[in-house]
Amino acid sequence: MPGAPRLSPSHRGRTGDAGRTEKRGEATRARRSSSSSEMDVDAGVLFEFALVLKGNPRGIQRLPDSFAAYVAGDGGPGTMHLREASCSYYRWIIDVIYDARGKMYLHIGWEKFARHHSLEAGFLLLFTYFGDRDMSFKVFDETRCRRDYHGDITDEEDD
Repeated sequence: MPGAPRLSPSHRGRTGDAGRTEKRGEATRARRSSSSSEMDVDAGVLFEFALVLKGNPRGIQRLPDSFAAYVAGDGGPGTMHLREASCSYYRWIIDVIYDARGKMYLHIGWEKFARHHSLEAGFLLLFTYFGDRDMSFKVFDETRCRRDYHGDITDEEDD
């Protein structure tokens, strides 16, 4: 396919913490509080970004360059573990790949994830990164209303 990025399964050439410090201020970040008594809504959040789905929502999705630079300090993860923001018990494991220019993409596992969540072009996804490959997500449809997927898993089948 002409113009398609050449992808490799691992990220090379970026080591150390330089990627973390170069792009501060390009995205919302909050550091963990040293006091467990503080009620900080963003406690544990290391990075947040929004992604608007364009074209084929089930095709590989490029993540923001500032996020790719941020996680490069962790050696560039090979997978991300996605979970709905209000649900911690169900995780999607999505392979992450990089092209020769260091661009980061959600790849294997993304199509199944997108199909399960009925993602469409124009939807907005809000990702929150907690470190150690752990991310939560929120899905907003074309009307910018949040979609809730809790009803997908029920105990009714155990009757």
